[in-house]
Amino acid sequence: MNKFLLILFIFTFVNCKTEPKNDKSKAEKQSSLMAASDTLIYPEEKYFKSIRQITFGGDNAEAYWSWDDKQMIFQSNNEAWGMNCDQMFLMNIQDSFKDQKPPMISTGMGRTTCAYFMPDNKHYVYGSTHLAAKECPEVPLRKNGNYVWPVYDSFDIFVSDLEGNITAQLTDEKGYDAEATVSPKGDKIVFTSDRSGDLELYTMNLDGSEVQQITDELGYDGGAFFSPDGSKLIFRASRPKTAEEVKKYKDLLADGLVEPTEMELFICNADGTDLKQLTFLGNANWSPFFHPSGEKILFSSNFEAEKGFPFNLYFIDIDGKNLERVTHGETFDAFPVFSNDGKYLAFSSNRNNGGTRDTNLFIAEWQE
Repeated sequence: MNKFLLILFIFTFVNCKTEPKNDKSKAEKQSSLMAASDTLIYPEEKYFKSIRQITFGGDNAEAYWSWDDKQMIFQSNNEAWGMNCDQMFLMNIQDSFKDQKPPMISTGMGRTTCAYFMPDNKHYVYGSTHLAAKECPEVPLRKNGNYVWPVYDSFDIFVSDLEGNITAQLTDEKGYDAEATVSPKGDKIVFTSDRSGDLELYTMNLDGSEVQQITDELGYDGGAFFSPDGSKLIFRASRPKTAEEVKKYKDLLADGLVEPTEMELFICNADGTDLKQLTFLGNANWSPFFHPSGEKILFSSNFEAEKGFPFNLYFIDIDGKNLERVTHGETFDAFPVFSNDGKYLAFSSNRNNGGTRDTNLFIAEWQE
């Protein structure tokens, strides 16, 4: 799923002019990973020791770490880099792209989404529409006045090396196959597919074999990640219940669309057993990722918002207790991903975008 569309949903309402307060001491500024004087940390953000901005324009998100924490792959539609829609880019952790363009490692054709490093640190898995057309697919944003995400039936899942050469195609079923992430155990991939007629979670081996369906309830299941030990899955889901909600969901899905405005988090074992709803917050709860301990989930939500924004990051225990707000912006924070060693958090934010609609990547030094 191209999750930037939720960002566009937010942008319809947000002018993104609020900047972080700057009451850090001079010593704290000097010790920051930031080269600039402003650390971009709000006073209440106690988990951020320092922060560094990576990109400076366009929509940049879903930055995922290599297994040795030395590199990241992220997607961007930055027009300054010649992009008409999302493509994949590679960065070394010390990089910053204010005055330079990172190497593009996808084909440059179609639209791409959700790149995730393979265990060898030399290949990555991602979704792409390039087999259907070289051009970027159309991006519908509204259906009957409501905001929607497209679920392109041209998405399939591929493996590529870091030079952009596709080495394997993992899915060839008719319909949507995307949102692939890899287990920290290095043995399984979880992804979303509508091959059953509904958007469900599946797992497969790294070579695409032994596909197993994980979820089977009506509604969109996606954005799944494994726990650090590979034993559990956390994901976002919609669950239409009333006849009206069911009809609306099915009609949209028949048109290759879903509405992203009502989603909750669910957790289950990696084989789909012991499925439980984790949040009951209302609005959109999404982009969940396990804390390195495996005992908490960091996720993005607008449940406290009255008009669809802001989105902030929150913690919740895997038993649904101890909800805690982590970021304190007035616009958008999402896509949190911990480094494998637990020392850093990559995320996307509207902070420090100069009043534009840009969503940039940041890396925060984590402290507890």
